[in-house]
Amino acid sequence: MRLMGLDVGSKTVGVAISDPMGWTAQGIEIVKIDEANGVFGLDRIAELVKEYEVEKFVLGLPKNMDNSIGFRAEASIAYGNLLEKEFGLPVDYVDERLTTVQAEKMLINEGNVSRKKRKKVIDKLAAVILLQNYLDSQ
Repeated sequence: MRLMGLDVGSKTVGVAISDPMGWTAQGIEIVKIDEANGVFGLDRIAELVKEYEVEKFVLGLPKNMDNSIGFRAEASIAYGNLLEKEFGLPVDYVDERLTTVQAEKMLINEGNVSRKKRKKVIDKLAAVILLQNYLDSQ
């Protein structure tokens, strides 16, 4: 069963896909969206769902550090509800606090990636981390 991990922001969605056995997560791409104007990249997500035969979505839930649900977490839940309605596939949420920080540290410390290049891949790497964390917990 293939899973699609999504790191949802207001302007981009990082996308990762699990291998067919559900052991590892690989970064696929970053989908541009415009949350403020109701553009959610569903056409591209649909193409990826079909291409990879996705059976479930795993979305990052960016809780506040005190474990409460804030504006960004509510936006992620709304995006998940939109995915459920559009694709009829289940959506699971994984606590993604600090995944973007972890991704940035990996790119700086292990990859020595410049700030400009980090901006282009950070959301995709965050999607990989959150999906891998989900896979490891199953």
